[in-house]
Amino acid sequence: MTDTTTSGRGPSFWTPQARALLPLVLPALLVGVGSSLILLLLSFIAERLQDLLWDVLPDAVGVSGTSAGWIIAVLTSAGLAVGLIVWKVPGHAGPDPATLGLVDPPLPLRMLPGIALAVIVGLAGGVSLGPENPITAINIALAYTLGMAAMPRTPATDWIMLAAAGTIGALFGTPVAAALVLSEIVLGNDPRPLWDRLFAPLVAAGAGALTTVLIAHPTFQIDIAPYDGPHWGDILSAMIISTAAAAVGLCAVYAFPSLHRAFRQLGHPVLMLTVGGLVLGALGALGGHLTLFKGLDEMKELTAHASDHDAGNLLLLALVKLLALCVAATCGFRGGRIFPAVFVGVALGMFAHALVDAVPPALAITCAILGVLLATTRQGWLSLFTAAVVVMDLAVLPLLCVAALPAWLLVTGRPEMLIEEGGEKEES
Repeated sequence: MTDTTTSGRGPSFWTPQARALLPLVLPALLVGVGSSLILLLLSFIAERLQDLLWDVLPDAVGVSGTSAGWIIAVLTSAGLAVGLIVWKVPGHAGPDPATLGLVDPPLPLRMLPGIALAVIVGLAGGVSLGPENPITAINIALAYTLGMAAMPRTPATDWIMLAAAGTIGALFGTPVAAALVLSEIVLGNDPRPLWDRLFAPLVAAGAGALTTVLIAHPTFQIDIAPYDGPHWGDILSAMIISTAAAAVGLCAVYAFPSLHRAFRQLGHPVLMLTVGGLVLGALGALGGHLTLFKGLDEMKELTAHASDHDAGNLLLLALVKLLALCVAATCGFRGGRIFPAVFVGVALGMFAHALVDAVPPALAITCAILGVLLATTRQGWLSLFTAAVVVMDLAVLPLLCVAALPAWLLVTGRPEMLIEEGGEKEES
């Protein structure tokens, strides 16, 4: 039977399903562009502050910005500053970040200024966390509040999905990442087919990704020799490396609640974060400047100067970064865990290649990233996508899919890098 419009004016080109999706196109575009602009704005402010802290000020006082003393001083000061924000700014910079994932219910607007300030200071101060979790929380809260005010009959979960997709698309520079992440997230009981559920979020993700790409030109790709495989021997290598990297990641997962409890014993956010900053400074002094910050620029520098690092140093960089990630996420710094985990994977992959030269570096790095991300995020599609995009080589994809299987068998059903809501909360 031919479909007709509700006005009774004759046949309609659009099916009822299409007519239900069309009203979300414009809101999705606005949310995607807005999500990207907020990410770019906060990143720009953090980068300018970073330049001040690590280049301008050390030059002014006649010290090296990569010296152990400066690293410890800046990270300890960053911990003190974030602690004061958490303590004194209205909303206390949101809930305990160790209890939050990448996509969570909307937070009250009063929490957003504190979250923004805390993430700017953390990013600029060299804390081993990325911007993804707090930026996503900010964008979800704004999209939900403004969206429900403008279109109150739209389900709340739609605004959450649009903001999450727009932010993830902006972070990775492609809507593919958002589609893969959202396909693993269940929000509500939506009976629609997958592509109907993802249609509006993909619009938001595409808008967010294009906005970021056109303005900032981001790239995850590292400088590494192209993979010339696959070869039969690479199958076993891929599975061993991904599983070993997942085991290393699980060590951090199991250490996470113990570190969280240890910092909560200090009893006050200023003390927790200042001590956390001091510990991060000591780790940074041990591992060097490559183990600071979110890790994306640092992993490119690491691979560009691979000959400067032997196996022992690469293992040190990976372990220091992983411990710094756990400390930063448990003491109260606001930030995400995906980007620093990618650095850990790059260092572990280079370590595997340094141990066994016959293993191609591109294969070793992608499989190690895959294993670490599977353990720390428990998101299979995101882990596969991120591992592949770092080398931008389609030849590794079949082996990555195979390598994911034993690594997933190791991590599935185990604890996640997350503290349950019933745990201790920060004192305000």
